[in-house]
Amino acid sequence: MPFNLPNILTWLRILAIPLFVGIFYLPHSWLSPTGQNLVATLIFAGAAITDWLDGYLARVLDQTSAFGAFLDPVADKLMVCAALIVLVYLERLAAPIALIIIGREIAVSALREWMAQIGQSKSVAVSFLGKIKTTLQMIAILLLLYHEKIGEYFDPQQVGTWFIYIAAVLTLWSMFYYLKAALPQAMKH
Repeated sequence: MPFNLPNILTWLRILAIPLFVGIFYLPHSWLSPTGQNLVATLIFAGAAITDWLDGYLARVLDQTSAFGAFLDPVADKLMVCAALIVLVYLERLAAPIALIIIGREIAVSALREWMAQIGQSKSVAVSFLGKIKTTLQMIAILLLLYHEKIGEYFDPQQVGTWFIYIAAVLTLWSMFYYLKAALPQAMKH
């Protein structure tokens, strides 16, 4: 395992997961519900920023590695899955939506692993649709975590719910896109 800044940032994302989840188990005498929402939102935002930053630094510093390429998406999926489970627990997200997103992540990860084993990983490389889905999903999760109204008119819960539903539709669409791309190889093997 290469010990470099991009990989350290990825490990920090993974290590932040118990802290992120644990925030919601603190007694309200230690941290109010509003404080829990804010701290969890900041932790998740930090994780989202380091997700972008570690890839950027790996390229700029020429510190890319096979281990980093493996660990980065694992860290992303762990953090997103943890956030979705927390949101279901807090009754801010419907369980079927979380299951759609988590199920797709598992299915596409398995598909990518299989395609890499047969030397066809480029046919299921991240698409533009997948990037849009991820962006909407991250914004939705941030809004749903924050939860508190901002001003008189902006309701993060409502906007986050719209975004997560759109992200769920894009999740299914992108999964079918990846399955269609992999189908010719599946028929050969």
